[in-house]
Amino acid sequence: MKSILKLTVFLLLIPFTMVQGQKADNISGDSLSLSQVLNEVIHNYPSIKKAQTDLESSDAKIGLAKTAYLPNIDFSASYVLLGPTSNITIPGMGSFQMNPANNYSAGVNLEENIYDFGKTKKNIDFEKQSKELVGLSIDQLKQKLSGMMIGNFYSILFLQEAIKIKDEELVTLKAHFHFVEKKEATGSATKYEILTTKVRISSNESQKTDLLNALQIQLSQLNSFLGKSQDTKLKVKNELLAPRILASNDSLFSVAFDHRNEMKLVRQKNELANTRLKMVSIQNNPSLNFFGSGGYKNGYFPDLNKPTANFTVGVGFKIPIFDADRSKYIKVQAQAEIKGNVQEIDLTRRNIVNEVVESKANAESALKKVNLSELQLEQAQQAYTLAETSFNAGAITNLELMYSYTAVTDSKLALLKTKIDYSVSLLKLKIALGETIY
Repeated sequence: MKSILKLTVFLLLIPFTMVQGQKADNISGDSLSLSQVLNEVIHNYPSIKKAQTDLESSDAKIGLAKTAYLPNIDFSASYVLLGPTSNITIPGMGSFQMNPANNYSAGVNLEENIYDFGKTKKNIDFEKQSKELVGLSIDQLKQKLSGMMIGNFYSILFLQEAIKIKDEELVTLKAHFHFVEKKEATGSATKYEILTTKVRISSNESQKTDLLNALQIQLSQLNSFLGKSQDTKLKVKNELLAPRILASNDSLFSVAFDHRNEMKLVRQKNELANTRLKMVSIQNNPSLNFFGSGGYKNGYFPDLNKPTANFTVGVGFKIPIFDADRSKYIKVQAQAEIKGNVQEIDLTRRNIVNEVVESKANAESALKKVNLSELQLEQAQQAYTLAETSFNAGAITNLELMYSYTAVTDSKLALLKTKIDYSVSLLKLKIALGETIY
């Protein structure tokens, strides 16, 4: 049975990096529920916080795209030394300087886009859709992190309960050992029976040591996820999910296609690629701009050196004629991306179908094992009751009674594992359906 227990622990533990922590012989403090663990991790885990900064960047990109609707205003000033200067001589009137050698100017300039035939609007739409994509990526990251925490949470739960079962078994085995010692003193028990009982106790303590070590590792990982000190002692609540009736595969597929973040992501990518194609298609559209400036400069008749107020206003119209085929190749690239997204959508649908079918099959299989384990435990308990009666009647040895009791504790462990397997499978099915569990 020791090999079975080790295999059980191995199958339950997820492949986290082993971080050394505090010994977990005494787990104190309030019990944590799965929802508490998930919420705290989701709100405080560094990778989530880092992803949130991408949303802030997306807001900035949207704001940047909207600035195309606003005017550009600047102040400029200059000094220019010009030489030679131009002069004109008029008979009877003298010579006149046409321009000053020292030229000064200062003014405020304004330029604003009046109409660009939809280019700015498409840029804004593109950045908004990009922000939605970032939000969906964050939701997907939260779901993946939740899936990891489910494994950690239920590994801790199994180990906590398994240690309790082993403690109960140790108490019974030690009491049995004292009983056998008394029988040996009277000559009604052999040294072999005492040795066998000692070996059984030693084996049980070894199994408990393995459980404690595994629990220490899992608690260390939980503390790491929660951002707590490795010395923090935690325990989790016994939250086993009740059996539920599962819908048909077609119904589950429909729910998953509508709610899975992966489907939303690939659809959003496809929408983004279509918007990019529209942007490329209109990037060579004309643009109509208004410009104006006002300030002071010298160089005006009759006093060339006197700063004089001046202004300029106008309208500019620009029509791109040839862009060296840049838009052509960008359009081909965008069209290829759209075709790739269509294939990605189909691939994502197939992967979702596989995950839903696998998760549902695991949940149904685990539920059947729960029912079988309950039956096996009931049988083991009845067998132990009969063994006690037979032992009291002198029909069996104390070793046979001990083996019968060990079968009960092994059945308890098996039932605990199947119930946890069912809870984990059911939660994984929820994740496969796109249900938010955090």
